[in-house]
Amino acid sequence: MPVIVAARPTVAATVDPKQFRFIDIGVNLTDPIFRGYHHGRQKHDDDLEAMLERCKVAGVRSMILTGGSLHESKEALELAKKYNFYATIGCHPTRSGQFDSFKGGPEAYLAALDKLIEENIQGTGRVVAVGECGLDYDRTHFSRPETQKKHFRAQLSLAKKYHLPLFLHSRAAHADFVQILREEGFGEDGGRAVGAKGGVVHSHTGTADEAIELMDMGFHIGVNGCSMKTAEQLTMIKTIRPEKILFETDAPWCSLTSTHASKQHLDSLPASLRAAYFPLATRPEAFVYGKPVKGRNEPTAIGGVAWVVHKLNPDIPFEKITEKAWKNTVGLFGLEELQ
Repeated sequence: MPVIVAARPTVAATVDPKQFRFIDIGVNLTDPIFRGYHHGRQKHDDDLEAMLERCKVAGVRSMILTGGSLHESKEALELAKKYNFYATIGCHPTRSGQFDSFKGGPEAYLAALDKLIEENIQGTGRVVAVGECGLDYDRTHFSRPETQKKHFRAQLSLAKKYHLPLFLHSRAAHADFVQILREEGFGEDGGRAVGAKGGVVHSHTGTADEAIELMDMGFHIGVNGCSMKTAEQLTMIKTIRPEKILFETDAPWCSLTSTHASKQHLDSLPASLRAAYFPLATRPEAFVYGKPVKGRNEPTAIGGVAWVVHKLNPDIPFEKITEKAWKNTVGLFGLEELQ
């Protein structure tokens, strides 16, 4: 009897990139680099609008803008309202010292975050998650671990109060990170028993075992270019359950580069998708309006992130992978109006 081998799903070289839809869950749109400022100096014109047009071509239908401090959360909300996106409100662990230096102290800073959520929890440009919060032991020179832990716990109370998911950050701190989550009632089902709504550990760069533990606790895993640097990280990505995966770019950071393990998979990207996800860029000094800037990651690259996940699971069509991440995102953050 002849053996019949089923052909693996493929994507045509001339496929329209707009047929695949994305919600980038982590975009630092408040970063001055999108306005032409590099390391404090303006090197080219503000090209935010042109960048957003490129995103539409690449199938990016919406974004969740990251709030990394009280001030930045306010900026993220302003941009979200202007462009009909969404935002997170919180304080990044490396900036958690701002709680202590704030006029009125930590209680006043937390109250200001609380008020910002209360005033922006509905309508266009609304807050859809508490964060970016968590622990970062790679950069303790910015904030000591004890300071980070104290103010991470404080922000968890906001997720419980407003029944919002968490937008979480964990770097070289997994043991303390999960201990705090468990102690605060987030050890099972994403903390729903204490009023919370799960969340995502974004830009996950940890081990496969760590990802599995986080999923077992009820959390989603966000992957981007930083999650795909090594062979070990690619192995980790293969352990992420379909119902728990989310896509992001963390733009302007976490680019997919030629030195990463992901490159071997990106080499197979169809030409039409490559042109949309990674359009040719110019150096800041040779800026041309309408073209990307080298060294600045853009949300267009989210399609490349999804493509690597597809190549790690080659028997699953690209469209199914992108649609699963879309539905996961809509479900977690309550974005039903995008359906």
